Amino acid sequence: MIEINNKQILEQYGVDYLLVNSTNEFLVEYNTLEENSRYKITGFSGSTGEALLTPETIFLFVDGRYHIQADLEVDRKRVSVVKLLQGQKFIDRLALITGKNKTVGIFAKKVSQAQLELFKKYFTVKLLEQDCFTPDGFTHQLEIESAPGTPPDEKVEGIQSVMNEDEALLITNAEDVSYLFNKRSYSIPYSSKIYGKAIIYPHSVKLFLPEAFADFYDEIQKFQGKIFVDKVTINAFDYNLIKDKAAEMKANPIRLMRSVKAEAEIDHLKSAFERTDNALLALRNFIENNDGLSEFDIAQKLEEEFYKQGAKGLSFKPIVAKDKNSALAHYSKSSREEIVKDGSLILVDCGAYFEEGLATDITRVFVKGTPTDLQKQVYTTVLRTFLTCYNCQNFETGYDIDAAARFFIQTNLIEGFVFNHGLGHGLGINVHENPPSLSPGELGKSKIQNNMCFTIEPGLYNAEHFGVRLENSCYLDNGKIQSFSGMPFEEKLIDYSLLSEQEKIWLSEFEVI
Repeated sequence: MIEINNKQILEQYGVDYLLVNSTNEFLVEYNTLEENSRYKITGFSGSTGEALLTPETIFLFVDGRYHIQADLEVDRKRVSVVKLLQGQKFIDRLALITGKNKTVGIFAKKVSQAQLELFKKYFTVKLLEQDCFTPDGFTHQLEIESAPGTPPDEKVEGIQSVMNEDEALLITNAEDVSYLFNKRSYSIPYSSKIYGKAIIYPHSVKLFLPEAFADFYDEIQKFQGKIFVDKVTINAFDYNLIKDKAAEMKANPIRLMRSVKAEAEIDHLKSAFERTDNALLALRNFIENNDGLSEFDIAQKLEEEFYKQGAKGLSFKPIVAKDKNSALAHYSKSSREEIVKDGSLILVDCGAYFEEGLATDITRVFVKGTPTDLQKQVYTTVLRTFLTCYNCQNFETGYDIDAAARFFIQTNLIEGFVFNHGLGHGLGINVHENPPSLSPGELGKSKIQNNMCFTIEPGLYNAEHFGVRLENSCYLDNGKIQSFSGMPFEEKLIDYSLLSEQEKIWLSEFEVI
């Protein structure tokens, strides 16, 4: 965490407040900490969450996944944690602090055009070109590999067929670009995407990598026709260069295209999850057969097992959390000091990239030795929630499945334990994608289509005890949810007396390893 003079920085930019984001110019979710401005001024290492610099303090806004982690990581003398509740909007809490008559500075390359337009409805915005906390521009050297897939020209045929000669479509999202050109890079930890920008013309497609961005900017500024953009994924800096020519896409066709996986992609993910299961099974045996292990030891062994299975990289930093740490939904320390003892509960959330660069993601909870009655009760309740959602019928959207999870947990309450995050997310080149989304918000209301991939991951957490989350990555196959993984659940933690006869059948049908 860097030392800063709040008032001096605000005066430097000529603003009343400064919004500091966690992302980079490609608006990625998982930015490296070295390039994460929000991390540098708050010390909070979570993947999402924004900070507001005021003359007196720094407000850090975090959702339910990070309430406990934020309290543990920040200096409370300098940072005030704003804990967003389920369904509560960041913009509403932000606007309460800023008021309408103040000016908020925002770095143009680190906010989407859609967000910017929303902010302008609530307060005066000043766009800033230079972020004083991190280097300007893209500094990574990427080694780029080809991945199998339909050639780019064929992917965009349908788009080009309805374009006029004086129109172009701008693609600035890294996952969209990686998908469109069948390119991957594992040069940046926990990522398989390349970083680039693309233009689709009626008769051609052009890719620009970071070293050619000067040519990209020159080309879009010279183009005299209409340029279609996705305001959710284009940053405000890029949009500003073409704003007089910009037209908003009603729906991003590339994002929709990549959300519905081809049969070859489904087959690859089946193979990738088989190897993910193998790595996790080996880890389970490692924990069972060794004493005195730390969280760090387990995380190191997990990484070793993934690479034994042929992984090209991890899809995110693994979560290895014992006992109280498992109540932090996105705990990431894997401490050398946290030693597994008899009765310890260990939550492992992990995933990897294999040869096609599509992410795997799974969470299992293990126990060392003999579990307590409370551990079994919580684990079994989460398992029953998963089985209910996995066998859900008569649903159209992720919102429907999320609602089934919340209803089940609400009718099987365990005092002190809460479910404080969405039920699941889409899966692809990035470990978190949408559509689809299994959540109680608007994102969850888009229809889940066949061959869309998503996680189902209910959880229950209590900061004074532990947390349990059980996650399987799935896909929709002719209207039925299918799991990519057959990784068994932890037998010792299941209280079969709590299972209905139907749940026992569902459980026996699920486990295939």
